[in-house]
Amino acid sequence: MKRSEVIFGILRVASDAIAVFCAILIAFYLRTKNIDLIPGAQILEPSDTLPAVSYFIKNFVIQSVILFLTISAMLKLYLIRVTLSAFREASRILLSAIVWIALIMGWYFLVQKQLFYSRAILVHSLLFVIILVTTGRILLTIFQRTLLKKGIGVRSIISVGSQSLPNVVEKFLKKDSRYMHIGHIPSFDFENADIENIDLIIQTDPSTSQETNMLIDYCRSKHIGYAFLPPVLTNVPHLLSVYRFGSVPILRFCPTPLDGWGAVFKRLFDFVISLILIILLIPLFLAVGIAIKIDSRGPVFYVSKRMGQKRTGLKALPCICVWKFRSMVKNADDIKQDLYNQSHRNDGPLFKIKNDPRITRTGKLLRRFSIDELPQIFNVLKGDLSLVGPRPHLPEEVKNYTDFQHRVFAVKPGITGLAQISGRSNLSFEEEVRFDLQYIEEWSPWLDMFILWRTAGVVLKGDGAD
Repeated sequence: MKRSEVIFGILRVASDAIAVFCAILIAFYLRTKNIDLIPGAQILEPSDTLPAVSYFIKNFVIQSVILFLTISAMLKLYLIRVTLSAFREASRILLSAIVWIALIMGWYFLVQKQLFYSRAILVHSLLFVIILVTTGRILLTIFQRTLLKKGIGVRSIISVGSQSLPNVVEKFLKKDSRYMHIGHIPSFDFENADIENIDLIIQTDPSTSQETNMLIDYCRSKHIGYAFLPPVLTNVPHLLSVYRFGSVPILRFCPTPLDGWGAVFKRLFDFVISLILIILLIPLFLAVGIAIKIDSRGPVFYVSKRMGQKRTGLKALPCICVWKFRSMVKNADDIKQDLYNQSHRNDGPLFKIKNDPRITRTGKLLRRFSIDELPQIFNVLKGDLSLVGPRPHLPEEVKNYTDFQHRVFAVKPGITGLAQISGRSNLSFEEEVRFDLQYIEEWSPWLDMFILWRTAGVVLKGDGAD
């Protein structure tokens, strides 16, 4: 570990302590002077319950500083490291401040059975703690990165192995000022190695061979960091996590964050939103049903068999019945065989026709604004579909999927998805699969909400409708 990292770790603790101390005293001063946050608006009245400054510091400020430092330590804000990403650091500071003020309020109300000296002091303290702590961290980060550019505190790295470092790793090391890649050697010379200033050795082809064990023992004896590249690399490293079987660590790859609580949250979200939408859209469903019956013969709804999510234990993909408003003539499936040579989708297994002759007059309007897809909300309520996910495809299309394309069945198909807000039918099949896989690998509740929001705009514009 670099000495500069330890020094900056200590400085962060000191900086936060000074910032919190000053923030509380500034808030106390503003209250004693009846200064409001809004200039010209005299909201606060003079307070006769405020203690003396010395008493306030001794019985509140010092304990509050220690409490904030403890919370921040629990949130890993004082780990000895070179730097932390700005977003993560800011979010943890904000969380620390909120928890800190909540615990103070809880202590006075639940334990002391009394109100705090002044609510204005608490509000002002929260605001100034966030501002001053963040400012202190920014100044320390700027100072540390300035030293890194001058070579102070930089971690020196060499790589060892028959294979060189992957290009993505080399580009990262060249770009990041925290590290300096000295070079790569195919085989490590244990007897004549000169690694006085090396902080980390990365092995590119680890194995159970004697050479690997010797390299690990060598690094231990020389107090040098050892790291290795996993034999099986993945293009989504954030889906890798470390598990332990007893005392043995393993790297586990999870295909999607939609596992465990992620799946529970998504199902609950789908159920609640779909139920609300069904209730709100009942008048529209009735109006569309009447229009379809007036325009052409046939049922109001069309049931299409699609392939669902690949579930553990099933040898084959389950077939689900997807509901849609009928937008084509009654015998559309019988005519489809005669139209295959007119499909404009030659880049994959999907069947699409520009100006499809099977579409009815009402169907054109329904497809223009994707109203024909609305009955699929019932599929979402049932649990066959999700509001957001890869689009469900026909069994005859799925038969032509490659093994790579079969990865889209790791999650439930959805009414809309990342591909639908990124071009819809204007995308090639390869691009559509790429967007679907990106969604699967990067899922989050916020991504679902973003896609649903963007879907509304895309539908109203009619972009890519087919």
